[in-house]
Amino acid sequence: MQIVETVLALILTLGILVTLHEAGHFWVARRCGVKVLRFSVGFGKPLFSWYDRQGTEFAVAAIPLGGYVKMLDEREGPVPEELKDQAFNTKPPSKRIAIAAAGPVANFLFAIAAYWLLSVVGFTTVAPIVGEVSQGSVAERVGLTSGMEIHQVDGRRVTSWRDVNMRLLERTGEFGEVTIDVSQNGNRGTLRGALDGWSLSEDTPNPLNEFGVTPWRPDVPAVLGEISPGGRAEAGGLKSGDRVVEVSGKPVEDWFELVAFIREAPEKPLELTVERDGRMEQIRVTPAERTADDGSITGFVGAGVSEVTWPDHVLRDVSYGPLAAIPNAVSETWGDTRLTLVAIKKMVTGLLSPTNLSGPITIARIAEASVSSGFEDFIRFLAYLSVSLGVLNLLPIPVLDGGHIVYYTIEAIRRKPLSEQAQAFGLRIGMAMILTLMVFALYNDLMRL
Repeated sequence: MQIVETVLALILTLGILVTLHEAGHFWVARRCGVKVLRFSVGFGKPLFSWYDRQGTEFAVAAIPLGGYVKMLDEREGPVPEELKDQAFNTKPPSKRIAIAAAGPVANFLFAIAAYWLLSVVGFTTVAPIVGEVSQGSVAERVGLTSGMEIHQVDGRRVTSWRDVNMRLLERTGEFGEVTIDVSQNGNRGTLRGALDGWSLSEDTPNPLNEFGVTPWRPDVPAVLGEISPGGRAEAGGLKSGDRVVEVSGKPVEDWFELVAFIREAPEKPLELTVERDGRMEQIRVTPAERTADDGSITGFVGAGVSEVTWPDHVLRDVSYGPLAAIPNAVSETWGDTRLTLVAIKKMVTGLLSPTNLSGPITIARIAEASVSSGFEDFIRFLAYLSVSLGVLNLLPIPVLDGGHIVYYTIEAIRRKPLSEQAQAFGLRIGMAMILTLMVFALYNDLMRL
C-alpha cells in the first residue's frame, strides 16, 4: 500500500511541475506566433488526448517522468508553405530564446506564488532553540549553548530549523567565519567562529547534526501512538495509549530510551511493563530485524509515538499581508535558487559528495512524506523542487533549455546559426552528460533503499 502511495505522490508532484514548466514554453510560443503541435505531460504513448481549436494536441502519456511541447519546425519534417511563418526555426533568435527560457521562468514564478500563498495564509513553526551541543564541534567552537534561540545565520533571518539547515548547507566545505545571531534569557548577541572546512557525510547529510547541534525538544513520554497492522507490537498485544514503564526490569524514562532498548534487541524477546487504564500489565514483544543502509542490524516493533504537544513559548506564528508577502516570497525563491547553485558548485568542486545526488525514487519518497505531513510541507517541497528544476534546466548543457539559449545567443551574435555538425556534436555531449547523471542519481537512490 505504501508503494502505491509513494508512486501516486511522485506522479502528482512531477505532474504539477512538468505541466507548469511546459505551460511556460507553450504560452510564450503561442504569443511568438509559433504553431504548437503537441503539449504532452509524460513520455511515450498517450493514455488519452484532445485537440483545441488551433489544432494543438494535449496529451497525458504513460511515462510520468517529464513532458514536452512539440512545435512546428522545418528541421523535423516538411512544412507547408502557408505555415512556414509559424515554424519555430523561422523565428528570430530573440523569440526562440524567450520560448526556451519560458519553462524555467514558469518554475520560478510558481515558487514565488507558492511562497506568497504560504506567507499570506500563515503557518506555525517551532523556533530553532538549541538543545545540546556536541563536544569538539563547530557549534561549540562558535559558542552555541543549550537554550539559545537562533535568529540569523550570516545575516539572514531564520525562523525554523529548516531555515538553519538551508543556511548551514550553503557553508559546507568552507574555511571562513560563520556568524550566528542568538538570544537567551532576554539577551541578544552575535556569535562568530571559524568553519575550518567542516563537511557533510557522503550518504545522508544532516547539516545540523554534523555542525554539532541537537534541536531542543519537549519531553516525550514512552506512550504508544499508532500501532502498525501485522507488526510485532500488535502481535504482542500492545495498544495505542499504552505507556511503557519498564523493559526487562529496566526503567524507561522517555520514548527515545524505549526506542534504544528495542533497536538493540532484534529477534530477542523483551518483557514490557506497561501502564494501561490505570493498571500495570506485563507484555512480551520480540522486535523484528531490520538492516540499515550501513549494514547494521536493528530491531523494530511497528509502533509510533503518541502525539507530542509543543509548549507555546517555542512556537512562532509567521504571516504577512498580501503586499508584504511579495518580497518575502521572492526572497524565499532566491534562497532556494542560491542553495541549488551552491550545491551544484560544491559537487563540481568536490566540497559536496556526488552521492547526495537524488533521482526519482528519493523524490518519490520525499513527495510521499510531504504529502502525508500536510499542506505546508507539500507546498514547500513543490516550491523547492520547482526552483531546482528551473535552475537545472538553465544550465548551459545542450539538450536542456540553457543549452538552446546558448545556441540562439551565439546565433544572434554571429548573425548565423552554428553549423549542424557543431550542434549535433553538442547534442551528443549533452545527452551523454544527462544520461550519466540520471544513471548515477538512480544508483544513489537504489543504494539508499
